[in-house]
Amino acid sequence: MSDIKKVVLAYSGGLDTSVILKWLQDVYKCEVVTFTADLGQGEELEPARAKALKAGIKSKNIYIDDLREEFVRDFVFPMFRANTVYEGEYLLGTSIARPLIAKRLIEIVNETGADAICHGATGKGNDQVRFELGAYALKPGIKVIAPWREWDLMSREKLMAYAEKHGIEIDMKHKKGGSPYSMDANLLHISYEGRHLENPAAEAEESMWRWTVSPEKAPNKAEYLDLEFAQGDVVAINGKKMKAHEVLGTLNEIGGKHGIGRLDLVENRYVGMWRPPRCWDSRPAQGPAGAPGAGMRRAARRRCAWHIQGLWQCLWHCFLQQTTMACIHCIVCTSTKFCTAAMALDLFRAGPGLFLSRLETRMRQKSAKNRCRSSERPEQPRAHAGPDTFGGSCLIGLHACTPLPSQP
Repeated sequence: MSDIKKVVLAYSGGLDTSVILKWLQDVYKCEVVTFTADLGQGEELEPARAKALKAGIKSKNIYIDDLREEFVRDFVFPMFRANTVYEGEYLLGTSIARPLIAKRLIEIVNETGADAICHGATGKGNDQVRFELGAYALKPGIKVIAPWREWDLMSREKLMAYAEKHGIEIDMKHKKGGSPYSMDANLLHISYEGRHLENPAAEAEESMWRWTVSPEKAPNKAEYLDLEFAQGDVVAINGKKMKAHEVLGTLNEIGGKHGIGRLDLVENRYVGMWRPPRCWDSRPAQGPAGAPGAGMRRAARRRCAWHIQGLWQCLWHCFLQQTTMACIHCIVCTSTKFCTAAMALDLFRAGPGLFLSRLETRMRQKSAKNRCRSSERPEQPRAHAGPDTFGGSCLIGLHACTPLPSQP
């Protein structure tokens, strides 16, 4: 362990990473650099800086970076262009964020001359694979420290005891009225797991949901939105030009009040284990999934659909640097390169309706209207539980595909 002199830790300031920071100092006797990413999770991040300073981290070794625009522009939107949905339901809200975090970890390694990175993912889940594959792809010789595969602190009780023993302050949010669940949030989604949700027969209580109201409490009147697309990405809402992260944030706010985006499912793990039920708020990405690739020609749309399964598998497992990924991106990017469109949505009680108001490409101009609006359809039953996200929900069904950060 003595060959590691400096390590970059993916740090949130929560229980796990606060314990990991102290554990690295005690076990590896190394200098620690902390990195906290702002991906639009909606939490104040400065407390993480204060906790790191209190733990003895030098001010120059504390990185708190606003990655919201890069996250949406270079990762989320390219994924949406492909209508990429894992196993037909899940919108990849967690998995699409991990490559960006891994990328920034490696950039900080190069800036600081660190020997290793460290993450707080457990030894049985998908995130350990995503962080490590992402890091190895960008810096093959990097060392990775995964405490959950090394230490004996294998329960929350042991973590709490370790924190108490070493004077580590832990904010027990659930005792102050906060969520008792393990949550992962960013601009695309928020996931909930743990506690009684691990019982497949249990229904999530209404107080769990952070970003969406229940369909019963949603307005009894449709709200209309006009979305403008350029090369497959939304660039304006109701005529107002916006940056990528502003688009997603605005759609989140609007969709949340209409109860759009809840999801409850059991997912597979990359390591071959069944994962307990989880719930998601996926406000941005759940919307008009019935109108995918509206700007694509018929043959191109069919061909792209054939590749979508390969794409979501690459994203799920963080195979972003694979040749397969590059090839798929090339195909879908070419299919939507010249597509510009204007879409109209009406939002009504958890069900966004879509009618195409204008579609333009270099090869044709056509106007059409389909007035089958959600407000004219029978009310949908309330979802059991799921993600709080509409920003991506609105977008996922409206485009085809383009490459992620690096073009092949």
